[in-house]
Amino acid sequence: MTRALEFREPRPLRVVFMGSPALAIPTLGALLEHPGEFRVVGVVSQPDKPAGRGQDPRPPPVAAFARAAGLPLLQPKGVRGPRFRAELAALAPDLAVVVAFGRILPREILDLPPLGCVNVHASLLPEYRGAGPIQRAILDGRERTGITTMWMDEGLDTGPELLRAEEPILPDDTAASLGERLGRLGATLLVETLRAALRPGGLAPVAQDPARATYAPLLSREDGALDFGLDAEVLERRVRGTWPWPGAWTVFRGGNLKVHRAGVPPAERPAGTAPGTVVRVGAEGLDVACGRGVLRLAEVQAEGRRRMSGAAFAAGHPDLLGSRLGPAP
Repeated sequence: MTRALEFREPRPLRVVFMGSPALAIPTLGALLEHPGEFRVVGVVSQPDKPAGRGQDPRPPPVAAFARAAGLPLLQPKGVRGPRFRAELAALAPDLAVVVAFGRILPREILDLPPLGCVNVHASLLPEYRGAGPIQRAILDGRERTGITTMWMDEGLDTGPELLRAEEPILPDDTAASLGERLGRLGATLLVETLRAALRPGGLAPVAQDPARATYAPLLSREDGALDFGLDAEVLERRVRGTWPWPGAWTVFRGGNLKVHRAGVPPAERPAGTAPGTVVRVGAEGLDVACGRGVLRLAEVQAEGRRRMSGAAFAAGHPDLLGSRLGPAP
């Protein structure tokens, strides 16, 4: 069942904003920039989590932004049960806007705002439903992605679409750089969505086509592992798609070696060379043989050391040429 967003009262729309990562901040900021149209009556984000060497509690980026802006902030441990529902109801929202909140909302929360909940999702739905759409689009070698606003239901990004906008994926995009652009695009599209909803007739959602649905689960550390038996192009996308988290990595002489930047030079893997072998060392980095082609490690970080260029790393290991990267065969 779909509903039309309609709002007629001559006052700002009371909005509760739900989000956690930095990707969501531009959308929250866009709502705050239009106080005559939207009034953010509260922000909901994930609880603070231990981080860093000292494991001190650190708020999610949205929570830190809300505190700095003096906005009412809720950080529930869970979204089910009467306590959170009562706290949300006390804010008396007309509508909830959700951007990468990180929790699936139950029906009693979805139905609490009279106008329901609108989600800003970083893909062209129904493709890449789930928590990792930006990273997965890069890993898959897609040339375009985008933003979809949708009316939320109880499924995982299954609600009917409202508006969408496309964004190209650039050849050097990382998950961070693409995420920054999509964050700005999402902010613009959300305001456009809500303004369209305020016009006479509202904005009628359109059901997604489940036959076209694909999924993008949250990445794990293993998604950053560099298997040099794969093609160099695949591994170069893995470096970009997992940066800055969980990050690409391999093993060098028993220790973890992070790979922050990489490229694919116009060179073939030397015949008879095992994947993972360092075949060239130069000013632009160190070249590693892959299943097909060569991956150039331009910036790396050894365990317990600072980030450095591949050339600087090679200078500190004069016997690097011919060494093997990756788990012991």
